[in-house]
Amino acid sequence: MVSEGSDHETTDARDTAAGTGTTGAGAPGDSTNASDPKTAAAIAAAEAAGPASGESVRVDSWIWSVRLVKTRSQGATACRGGHVRVNGERVKPAHSVRVGDEVRLRQEGRERIVVVRRLIRKRVGPPVAVQCYVDNSPPPPPREAVAPAGIRDRGTGRPTKRDRREIERLRALNGLRGPGGRPEGQSPPATG
Repeated sequence: MVSEGSDHETTDARDTAAGTGTTGAGAPGDSTNASDPKTAAAIAAAEAAGPASGESVRVDSWIWSVRLVKTRSQGATACRGGHVRVNGERVKPAHSVRVGDEVRLRQEGRERIVVVRRLIRKRVGPPVAVQCYVDNSPPPPPREAVAPAGIRDRGTGRPTKRDRREIERLRALNGLRGPGGRPEGQSPPATG
């Protein structure tokens, strides 16, 4: 059921995103005030292609259109797998997203936390996409400075016995598994 206040909130949020509102989201230092004419044109096109006032957008479509996932089917799969939450609740791909909703997307060992600022249906470029949400995600974990275990330089040939033992030792330290899903060096369980 749509309440009377929800249309007003959607309109206020769009005005704020466009820089005409009076709330803090459209502050002068905010990235919503696009000085680049190409970006401004792209924002206008995204607004025109967006839903009419009072309508909503599917969550799988929205996370795809703002470039949080590469394909819409990946967005739908993430929803079905329980990796997408809207306002703290697991959602199905067809769940409706509204302006002001908090969307949490867990992918590749990282959680993205975004607040919906603008509803769009079509995929847009990165400069426009970042203006459609407020990113409250924690910073990504630092990348490891060490080289991955078991990677050899091209053209070095077959590893020697000493090289192979060193590779196995590094894999054991990193917790990597060998063939069959077992830790390196373990034989399969005896059957029969």
